[in-house]
Amino acid sequence: MTGYGKAVAEIPQKKIVIEIKSLNSKQFDLNVRLPWLYREKESEIRNIISRKLDRGKIDLNISFDALESEVVPSINKAVVKNYYNQIKEIADELAIVPDCELLSTILKFPDALKTEKPELPEEEWNLILGKLNESIEQLDNYRSVEGKSLESDLRECIQRITSFLDEIKIHEAERITRIREKLNNLLTENYGKENIDENRFEQELIFYLEKLDFNEEKVRLRNHCDYFIEKISSTPPNGKILSFIAQEIGREINTIGSKANDASIQKLVVMMKDDLEKIKEQTLNVL
Repeated sequence: MTGYGKAVAEIPQKKIVIEIKSLNSKQFDLNVRLPWLYREKESEIRNIISRKLDRGKIDLNISFDALESEVVPSINKAVVKNYYNQIKEIADELAIVPDCELLSTILKFPDALKTEKPELPEEEWNLILGKLNESIEQLDNYRSVEGKSLESDLRECIQRITSFLDEIKIHEAERITRIREKLNNLLTENYGKENIDENRFEQELIFYLEKLDFNEEKVRLRNHCDYFIEKISSTPPNGKILSFIAQEIGREINTIGSKANDASIQKLVVMMKDDLEKIKEQTLNVL
């Protein structure tokens, strides 16, 4: 499910921005972007997010604006002097007079400049933890709002499927009559009415209609729909169980369609399949 959260922490000389967003994914996929100052806390940050967000493609970005004095490198005097003495010694041996640009050249040598990395203050980290939890809560609330909308759509789809199932009853009596007439006409056209054994025809018709009976499938389909509604209201995570129930609903709908042998019922089956596809797509967004 999609979601977004943002929190800002302000301390002297620094403004810290925490942004977290998520997209739908079957797995838990976390991408973290942190300033170098917070790298040591990456493992703890990942653990916090994984405990609170079950799955999804999640991006976390923490950034801060600091004063320039915090990142200005200092000259490593001991190293620069050592470089200079070595160069001067070589210059004297070669009778070369060092020019005024020698110092700027030495400053480009390895370790001539050093950047002191300050330690992460405990109070700053505690502030970040609080804001991180705040941004995660915002994202979770965002997901909850989207989840309510998804729940409403899923309930409507299931309600339409059950209504189509009720409509099938209207066509069942006519279906049997049409099948009977169709078979009778075929026999009459090919063998003549006088050559038809009505008793044998009735026996074979009953056997044939038993193969086309889908009453059990209707009962199971309704039970699956009721169970789907029950699991929607259960405590998350329930996305996987809803996907499984949707597969079972599809199995019963397909069987009804294959046994229907009736255009009116087939139309209802197609409409049920249309709603089922919407359900399958939506359940991928449910945790």
